[in-house]
Amino acid sequence: QSGKMSVPVAYQGNTSAAVADWLNKGDNAWQLTASTLVGLMSVPGMVVLYGGVVKKKWAVNSAFMALYAFAAVWICWVVWAYNMSFGEELLPFWGKAGPALDQAFLVGRASLPATAHYRADGTLETAMVEPYFPMATVVYFQCVFAAITLILVAGSLLGRMSFLAWMLFVPLWLTFSYTVGAFSVWGGGFLFHWGVIDYCGGYVIHIPAGVAGFTAAYWVGPRTKKDRESFPPNNILFALTGAGLLWMGWAGFNGGGPYAANVDSSMAILNTNICTAASLIVWTCLDAVFFKKPSVVGAVQAVITGLVCITPGAGVVQGWAALVMGVLAGSVPWYTMMVLHKRSKLLQRVDDTLGVIHTHGVAGLLGGVLTGLFAEPNLCNLFLPVTNSRGAFYGGNGGAQLGKQIAGALFVIGWNVVVTSIICVVIRLVVPLRMSEEKLAIGDDAVHGEEAYALWGDGEHYDDTKHGAAVVPLYFLLSLAFQ
Repeated sequence: QSGKMSVPVAYQGNTSAAVADWLNKGDNAWQLTASTLVGLMSVPGMVVLYGGVVKKKWAVNSAFMALYAFAAVWICWVVWAYNMSFGEELLPFWGKAGPALDQAFLVGRASLPATAHYRADGTLETAMVEPYFPMATVVYFQCVFAAITLILVAGSLLGRMSFLAWMLFVPLWLTFSYTVGAFSVWGGGFLFHWGVIDYCGGYVIHIPAGVAGFTAAYWVGPRTKKDRESFPPNNILFALTGAGLLWMGWAGFNGGGPYAANVDSSMAILNTNICTAASLIVWTCLDAVFFKKPSVVGAVQAVITGLVCITPGAGVVQGWAALVMGVLAGSVPWYTMMVLHKRSKLLQRVDDTLGVIHTHGVAGLLGGVLTGLFAEPNLCNLFLPVTNSRGAFYGGNGGAQLGKQIAGALFVIGWNVVVTSIICVVIRLVVPLRMSEEKLAIGDDAVHGEEAYALWGDGEHYDDTKHGAAVVPLYFLLSLAFQ
């Protein structure tokens, strides 16, 4: 009997010095895969999306802003920011800064020390988060989340922010804004223990990105009048490629939320696809009905709003709720972007290049509120530290949960408006936030000495008076030559 019950050698602990008895190889393999999928959403996903969706003269600059942010976040993350987000508590909304570089720390079993949740009488309700893989895996997983958040913020600032100012903005915003949201909601801060539900980033990533991007866009100032009036994508197929990497990469984004290859991760991935597909279909139908043309760029926006909307509730809502959330993700942000934006003086005044306030701010807030409605009790018990949580749709204490979702969003919004404003004002004392008018007129060649497409002579610099007029005849002659 004992022989039949024995665990196969491959599944035993201590098979080698690198396999501790607490290591679950399946969980670790999935978490590393999920982390890499999220990394691919940024590099090359967002790099390619930004490079393709902007005007040709800003393709290199936009792609490079994303690439730089990814690298800068990595260094800041392992030197001090990881522990500010997921380490020991310093304040109810902030962890203690410290490096995540020591071998003993990184190969030991992962734990989030501030996440042990206690009842009002002081008894333990939910144990500390302690996944069955090493700390290095958690540091990696959470780093790529932090990195994509800064890249999303950049979407509001494309086409005019000084690259030097952006180089300063990334570490400052990561340190004083992102870490606060991450610790408060996920790392064991006050919103975590209060019971605010954010399955995988609506409150930590998307609302902050939308609000901070919009706020920074106010301080940086607008693009040139010419660019605001005409900003056609230089390569829609590149933008579609980036959007596709986002959609498929989101399996790692939401599927990695439970820190395990479990039933909840499966539910989250399925819900993510349901919501995103519904959002795309609804947005496309609205474009076709009201504007008579289904827009591919609109479909890209719809993919993003669907992915963002489901994220706060991916693993805690049922499939039918994900479908409802998708319908709303494809219609509410569509309305705010296509209708309300054109009627609002504030939205018109602030030049949010890619409309991040709509695709991430509005969609993230919508998802957070809908999670407060549709969070299913049994699914909540699989994931949340506060037992017996539920959405308002399921009665009981669900009404209070909806209130918590709204209050949590208000904290995140308020913090990001204030802190992002302070950061921009401080940077402005050191370097200009906006490029010079000369650079704004020329674009990539003036800023980086490089162009996305070589459509003029070898060694020749871009000249708007000469090449701006010559490009169309060149295309015309090429098209005739290959007919």
